[in-house]
Formats: sequence, C-alpha cells, structure tokens
Amino acid sequence: MFNVLFMKVSKEKVVAVSYELEVEGKIADKAVAEAPLEYIHGTGMLLPKFEAELDGKVAGDSFEFTLTPSEGYGEYNPGYLARIPIEAFQIDGKTATELLTVGRTLPMLNSDGQVVRGVIVEVQEKLVVMDFNHPMAGKTLHFTGKVESVREATEKELKEGLHGEYLPPEEGCGGCGGCHGEGECKKGGDCKKDGCDCDGGCCS
Repeated sequence: MFNVLFMKVSKEKVVAVSYELEVEGKIADKAVAEAPLEYIHGTGMLLPKFEAELDGKVAGDSFEFTLTPSEGYGEYNPGYLARIPIEAFQIDGKTATELLTVGRTLPMLNSDGQVVRGVIVEVQEKLVVMDFNHPMAGKTLHFTGKVESVREATEKELKEGLHGEYLPPEEGCGGCGGCHGEGECKKGGDCKKDGCDCDGGCCS
C-alpha cells in the first residue's frame, strides 16, 4: 500500500500563500492564488507568529488566525513622531514642496545613517511632522488564506533570497502590501526610481 507524501511547511522551504489581511474591518492587503506571496520559511522574511501559524501545513491547507499588535508590528509609539526642519527637504537649495504632501511616505536617513520611512502628517512653515511608526503599529491583524505550494529552496535562494520577496519592515515594505511582481508598482510609477513606498505600493 502506498501513501502520498506531502511536503510540509518547515524551515528553509519555499512557501507560496494566497491570503487576505483584514484590519479594522477592511481588507488592508491581499495576494491572490495567481500571484501568491512566496517566501522562505524560517528565515525571518515574515512575522514570526505568521510563520508559526503555517508550520506543518501542506499545499491546499487553509488558515485563519489573528495577531495582536505585540505579535505583529508592535504598539503605536508617539515617540516616533518627529518634527523635522524644512531645510531637510531641500534639493539644490530649494525646498521640494511637491514632495511635502500629507499622507506621503518618504525615505529618510536617521542619525545612524540608516534609511527609515515615515509618513508626513503635517506641513508647517518651518517644520514637517513625520510619523515613523510602522503603518500597522497598534493594529490587530486578521489573516485568512491558503497554502498554494511548498517546495525545497535551492542553494542559490538560501544564499541570495527570493526575487520579489516579502521584506521585513526594516528592509522593505514591511507587510503593508509586500512586494508583488518584479519591480512593479501597484499604483503606477517607477519603483527603481521611487523606491519602496507603502503608500504608493512600490517594490524596489
């Protein structure tokens, strides 16, 4: 008698999932079966609790779970609001007023020389107020979805990662849309030029 062996979701397997993320009663993000989210399990590409919920599942399995803010992107921290002098937004000695619109996400350099992304919440005459909290900070995340496929990762993938992978918040879009496709922008624009903008949906 023969039994079919299904590869289970486990460390260093390439997993593809379709899913919907519901936040505060609205769909905040999704990936369809035709263009699933693909990642290498157990390498820190996704939230640890998200990966834990998928451990041991096989292709065809459905999932549904809720992550608290502490299991997701942390609580909202008012200390991450920054008042930045308008001079910081000058290009060739002129203020880039076309960039300074409320709700726009901009990449900035912090004091350690790291790129961080913040959302403009207020533009004053001499100051710009930016929020550097993760867009999902303080939010409860409800996921539903399906495991589309599970396979072994190649040595090249384990070394270099997946192209178009879903990056952790400190390295990329951070879960507010992920990176779907090869440098495509979900709302138009040039991703290589504009970078990874959660509000604009770009993937670099």
